[in-house]
Amino acid sequence: MLTILGKPNQRSGFCDGVSRRDFLQIGGLVMGGATLPQILAAEEKAGVGRSHKAIINVFLPGGPPHQDMWDVKVDAPSEVRGEFQPIKTNVSGIEVCELFPRIAAMMDKFVPIRTIVGANGAHYSHQCITGRPENPAPAGGWPSMGAWVSRFQGPVKPAVPPHVSLFYKSDHAPWGYPGQGGFLGVAHAPFNLVGGRNETSKTENMVLQGITLERLQDRRALLTSFDQFRREADTSGAMNGLDSFTEQAIGILTSSKLADAMDVSKEDPAVVERYGPENPQFHADGAPRMTRNFLIARRLVEAGARVVSLNFSRWDWHGSNFKIARVEMPLLDAAVSALVQDLHERGLDRDVSVVVWGEFGRTPKINNDAGRDHWPQVSCALLAGGGMRTGQVIGQTNRLGEHPIERPVTFQEVFATLYTNLGLDLNAVREFDLRGRPYNLVDSGVQPLRELV
Repeated sequence: MLTILGKPNQRSGFCDGVSRRDFLQIGGLVMGGATLPQILAAEEKAGVGRSHKAIINVFLPGGPPHQDMWDVKVDAPSEVRGEFQPIKTNVSGIEVCELFPRIAAMMDKFVPIRTIVGANGAHYSHQCITGRPENPAPAGGWPSMGAWVSRFQGPVKPAVPPHVSLFYKSDHAPWGYPGQGGFLGVAHAPFNLVGGRNETSKTENMVLQGITLERLQDRRALLTSFDQFRREADTSGAMNGLDSFTEQAIGILTSSKLADAMDVSKEDPAVVERYGPENPQFHADGAPRMTRNFLIARRLVEAGARVVSLNFSRWDWHGSNFKIARVEMPLLDAAVSALVQDLHERGLDRDVSVVVWGEFGRTPKINNDAGRDHWPQVSCALLAGGGMRTGQVIGQTNRLGEHPIERPVTFQEVFATLYTNLGLDLNAVREFDLRGRPYNLVDSGVQPLRELV
């Protein structure tokens, strides 16, 4: 696999003791036993899509606190309400936490959902990536959203995979990218651009020499390393005698398309600045706060990707909830608002859907460590773009933010909405698991959110 190494970090993690070490991984000539040429061959069978709709799926690993973001409970007692105040937005009647002033100023372009239900309660990204709980699972596992899209819409451009992941992950990271292609096969697994160190794999096919995570913003070093990779591939004879799909695989890894998408120096500096700090930052436990990945996600969509998923920082705040939030939430505010502003300025707001969410919510009552614990009874999401009817709130929880009292929304309903935005027919798109049982994109009877589409 083509890898960008980063510096090792201290070992720490979520409340379940997950460890982290950092590096960037670009592409991968081998993915779960399938070669990239096999993936390209499968994508060709799926056919090239007719239009370029896209989804950017932002996962907040650890469980973001719903009542400290989009559902501030001003009438709740102090042990529930917490330290933050709501602020007005540019949509009358909608208020959000004071730490999101940029999103508040453009709330007409967003839809907060305050009543996501059906969370498992464990630290994993499965429901935000597949729309379904991990178990019971079909033979072969549940496909991710990007796998379905790859299977039925295929690539927009030969040099850009339709399904791309910017997920930081490791072998022991439950918040990593789950399921990959599921029963659709590794041919539709994500093309990994960012990841955590794979501690079990001893094989690396290609390495970008001299590029660390900290030097990723060094455009000259990045391009020099890509040039060196291309030269070595040519002089080694690696391009001789390859079939068309292997040549295309090498083309993806050496094409300027992906390199250009990662090269944020090509952007207007004023646009880049909106996204947040220039250099990658890390949470105290090593989780990446790479605000520029939001910009790279937009650039990947423009380059031809259909589904781009990324995770951002760590939100498992059993202690010091409000202290940590004052650092993390302004970074998220800047990155998400910049992304959505960019989509509108570039005329992509009707074509590109954005969803921001986590695996569950947090307890209404603040614990003795000034934190909030796991609360699967209700969580939240933030949607934008996709031609949806934005500038509204969906759902209402009770006074303490414990459970929905109006319009509970399931993960699958959100997925049904996103698939519909892409132009996929929820009833017509069907595939079989490894035992021959048929499955649709979502369960029978699940419909898109009527408020949005």
